[in-house]
Amino acid sequence: MTIPFLDRQDELRRLNSALHAPDPSLAVIYGRRRCGKSTLIQRVVREHDVYFLSDQSEPALQIRGVAEAIEKAIPGFASVTYPSWDAILTTLADRVRDRQALMIDEFPYLVQGAPELPSVIQRLLDRPGPKRIDWLLCGSSQRMMHSAVLDHSAPLYGRAREILKIRPLAAGWITEALNLSAEAAVRAYSFWGGIPRYWELASEFSTSEKAVAALVLERNGILHEEPQRLLQEEMRTSVQAKSLLVAIGSGCHRLSEIAARLNRPAVSLSRPLALLMDLGFVRRDIPWGESTRSTKRTLYRISDPFMRFYFRFVTPHQSLLELGQTDAVREKVMSSLSSHLGDTWEDLARDSVPFSRIGNEVWGAAARWWGNDLNGKAMEIDVVAESLDGKALLVGESKWTVTSREAESITTRLAERGRQLLGGRDRRLVTVLWTRERMPTHGALQVVTPEDVMASLKA
Repeated sequence: MTIPFLDRQDELRRLNSALHAPDPSLAVIYGRRRCGKSTLIQRVVREHDVYFLSDQSEPALQIRGVAEAIEKAIPGFASVTYPSWDAILTTLADRVRDRQALMIDEFPYLVQGAPELPSVIQRLLDRPGPKRIDWLLCGSSQRMMHSAVLDHSAPLYGRAREILKIRPLAAGWITEALNLSAEAAVRAYSFWGGIPRYWELASEFSTSEKAVAALVLERNGILHEEPQRLLQEEMRTSVQAKSLLVAIGSGCHRLSEIAARLNRPAVSLSRPLALLMDLGFVRRDIPWGESTRSTKRTLYRISDPFMRFYFRFVTPHQSLLELGQTDAVREKVMSSLSSHLGDTWEDLARDSVPFSRIGNEVWGAAARWWGNDLNGKAMEIDVVAESLDGKALLVGESKWTVTSREAESITTRLAERGRQLLGGRDRRLVTVLWTRERMPTHGALQVVTPEDVMASLKA
């Protein structure tokens, strides 16, 4: 089933604006695979434009493929054999009479076989005289798109009118994409994250659990080796990155723990961890109110829900899965999902705070807090945020399932912990519980449910 085209209105507006600017220009689109970049391009391509989807064939075959794509707009163009990228693109620039766009999807595949290609395009962009070609270059390999286009040393650096990084969709859109209740959407998001193609694949199954078994757990499932493909696309060697994700997925969150698990010096892990963070696979958590420069309290976590599920549940059972023991692994996984679902719900709770009017306040970004309170006792708070005017402090707890009696104790606990935060006694405290079901509030406690969270997360 094809899911509806969701969000991306700003990206569409920017691309259309570039294509209709007074002068032809360069637009660049990049981002993680399966996030909908090609679908976005297809929304703006016009009848007279040239769209070419690259592959990993030899340069001569790629050039021939581009010539055949141009043939549809310029009859007779493919009747000539072009010996190089310079020859075909210069000929195109000379023969175009009316303005049109050349859209190259998966541009890095062409650069792999022809490193000179970005320089050829640069020359055509910079040459004097009238220009009639709009260039749109798209790629999933963020590393190669940076080296070819985005880095300050790249030939095309500084020449793009628009540079769009296509990120995963916000969590709230999965409700509409898969026609789910808010509660079921939270559960589905814990498996698939914000990747539209994963949603599309999952839509063919009656439940998320059946989709996970068929797509991820089965050794021939289309997503069974997805993390390895993603890492190989971005790195010259994916061994170290995969090892880091395995360590973090198994519960090692401090740098010292990760280093000990891998038997590596901690200082040698800074660069690969930074790359995983740039790719959106890992995040660095620090306590609310502190900065990365001033604190040593740092936790590394897998931020992408799909990758977190994979390295938490699939990797440890890889040997069994390769033997075809899918049912046995599925039973183990499904019986242990509560903590994974709880982690996802906690992330969504924090993510939703700046988009929610809780206590009639506008809130800044939310984060966890952990450490010693004002009395020197260890304390943790799931969600902390400050109102934009600085007069209120939100302290919250995320608990997927909770009883009415537990809610009473949470009310007291949050109020006490809020007062133990630095500055908590000088501001109005807003106490919040994120949980699956709405219930009568206790005292000043406010309850936020999946319906509230998923409605707010469409930004």
